[in-house]
Parts: sequence; C-alpha cells; structure tokens
Amino acid sequence: MKKYSVMKSRNTHPKRGKRIILETIQILNRHGYCTLGEAFNRLDFSSAIQDIRRFNYVVKLLQLIAKSQLTSLSGVAQKNYFNILDKIVQKVLDDHQNPRLIKDLLQDLSSTLCILVRGVGKSVLVGNSNIWVCRLETVLAWQQQLQNLQMTKQVNDGLTLSDLPLHMLNNILYRFSDGWDIVTLGQVTPTLSALSEDRQLWKRLCQYHFAEKQFCRHLIVSEKGHVEWKLMYFVLEKHYPTREQYGDTLHFCRHCSILFWKDSGHPCTAADPDSCFMPVSPQHFIDLFRF
Repeated sequence: MKKYSVMKSRNTHPKRGKRIILETIQILNRHGYCTLGEAFNRLDFSSAIQDIRRFNYVVKLLQLIAKSQLTSLSGVAQKNYFNILDKIVQKVLDDHQNPRLIKDLLQDLSSTLCILVRGVGKSVLVGNSNIWVCRLETVLAWQQQLQNLQMTKQVNDGLTLSDLPLHMLNNILYRFSDGWDIVTLGQVTPTLSALSEDRQLWKRLCQYHFAEKQFCRHLIVSEKGHVEWKLMYFVLEKHYPTREQYGDTLHFCRHCSILFWKDSGHPCTAADPDSCFMPVSPQHFIDLFRF
C-alpha cells in the first residue's frame, strides 16, 4: 500500500502512517470526496486558475491526471476537466503567460489520448469512443494555436529590465527555481544572457533541486576541469524530479476535515490550528484516491 508522502513518520512508524492515511480517506469520503472525480468537481479549480499563485498548481494537477488518471474520472468529471483546460488555454492565448507549462501539459494529454483512441476495446472508456476522438482533435488544435502564438512586443516608455543595475538583475535571476525560465530570460538582452551563464547560479540551482549523490552519478567536467553546472542541471532534470514550488497550495485540516487554499486560510476551531493543517501537493492529492 502506498503511503502518503506528506507524513514524516511514514518510515519510522509505517503502521501509524498507514492508519492516518486511511483515516484521512474516510474523512474525505464522509464529506463527498469518494473519488478523484468527485473531489475534482467540488473544488473550484476554474476560479483558481485566475489566481497567478495557484495557476501552476492546477496545471500540474491536470498534467498528472492526464498521465495516469484520465480514465478514472467520471463522465461529468471529464467534462469539467476539459472545460477547465479550455479556460487555461484561452487564458494563455490572451495574456501570453506560461505557454511552456501548457505545451507540456497538452503534449502529455495528447499522448494519453492517442493511446486510448488506438486501443479502443482494450481499455474501459467512459463515454462514446467518438467523444474521445473529438477530444484528441481539440487538444491537437490547441497545440497548433499555442505553436502559432506570437509574443507581441509591449511599448513602454517607463523603466525596463535594461535600466536596472547589474546586481538587481543578478538578484532576479537567483530567485528563479526553473532552469528554463533562466534560459528564457537570458534571451532578452545581451547583459542578461551573460548573467544567465553564471556557473554559481547553476550550481545553486542544482543544489536546490538535487542531492549530492545524484551529482556524482552525472558529473560533467569541462576540459579545463570545471564542473559544467548548467549542462548538469538539464541532464539531472531528465533523470530525477525537480523540487516543486508553488505560490499557493491546497491544505487539509484534519480537525475540520476541509480542503482549502493556504493563502485563503481556514477558520479552524482547534486549540492549535497549525498542527492540524497538512499540505497537499498535486501528487499527494491524486494519491489520496488510489486506495
């Protein structure tokens, strides 16, 4: 039985960890979260995608569902899933923000749909097979729209990145946790390009996401004897998951049996509310419904 990875006691007290997981699932069941689809329907993710702090969390959750849980959703949940996805795609097309995240999501979703459509009869699908074909065609159309997306250059007479001093630009780069974001920002100006190649920057990024043992397995050294941290980051990224970072995440209150967004807060009636709150990552959210 897979253990809920949020629990720190899972290795030292496996039985207690397993009991807490089952108790959490029983609580969720009493409050109408019997399946992943029901939880997905009841939580207002349509509104969450309008909040920049929650956008990445919802996208990651949709991507995980696309990879392995799509067929477990009920017909209503599937409809809700694709409606939310449609809103996300239209949002990206309108504001031109986070196109890479959505392209990755649609790539995983199209791969899953291709397998399902080609294997009709080999797997149980909820709904008519023609519906799944239409969904695949819709996803392919979205991919084409994003592929043709043209970033419009904004005219601004005020302060720009080029006007900032070097130490501030460097500080901005050091606040990124995604290597691809650093590469993209480095393409804006020659100055940012030079700063984005800083070996210390990529070393810190590797240390943030990966363990020292992982470095040793994929150590890349230049002819001059320097560690190629930037190249190592992208190699390690292919072999190991990076640390997830979200502006806002779902939390579960064990005392009140409620799922809520951390930034919105929750008026818990417990004597020590903080001890009752349990963070729920996108993967943990899905794992709760695998028992």
